[in-house]
Amino acid sequence: MFEGKQIDIQGFQIPSNAPLFLAILSIHVLAGLTCAISGVFATLSRKQHGFHSKAGNVYYKSLWAVFITASVMAALRWKEDYYLFILGLISLSMAYIGRKAVKNKWPKWSIIHIIGMGMSYIFLLTAFYVDNGKFLPVWKNFHPVIYWLLPGIIGIPIIIRTLLRHPLSRNYFNGRQKA
Repeated sequence: MFEGKQIDIQGFQIPSNAPLFLAILSIHVLAGLTCAISGVFATLSRKQHGFHSKAGNVYYKSLWAVFITASVMAALRWKEDYYLFILGLISLSMAYIGRKAVKNKWPKWSIIHIIGMGMSYIFLLTAFYVDNGKFLPVWKNFHPVIYWLLPGIIGIPIIIRTLLRHPLSRNYFNGRQKA
C-alpha cells in the first residue's frame, strides 16, 4: 500500500512514490504550511479576540492535521521517523495546553497560553528543520545540531519578550494583578 521507490522532488528525498503515501504527504505539507503562516499571523497580530483568535484557531486545527499525517508516516517508517512523532506530540500537547488555558481561564492563563503556543510553534519548526534542513538551500550547510537548536534559540527569547510586554503577564510579573 505504501511501498514504492524513493523519489526526488525539487531536491527533497521522498521515501515512497506510492500514491497513498504521496496523498498523505501532500496533506501534511499543506497543513504544515498553513500552521507556519497562521502561526506568524497569530504571533504578530494584536493579542485580542478577532484576528489573533482566528489565526490561532487555524493554527490549532492545521496542527491536528500535521500531527495525524505525521503519525501515519512515522508509523510506516518508525525506525527512521519516530522522533518526528515525538516532536509532533509535544507540539500538539503544548498548543492544547495553551488553548485550554485561555478557554477555561486558568489562573495565570495568559502566561500559560503564551508559553504553550510559543513552544508549540518552536517544536513544529524544529520537526520541520530536523526532517528537511538537509535539503534546504542555506540550511544544508549547517551542522544537524543547528536544526534541533535554532528554532528554540530564536523562539524562546521571543516568548520571554512577549511575556514581559503583554499587559496581563507583565502586570503579573510586576505584582499588580493576576494573569
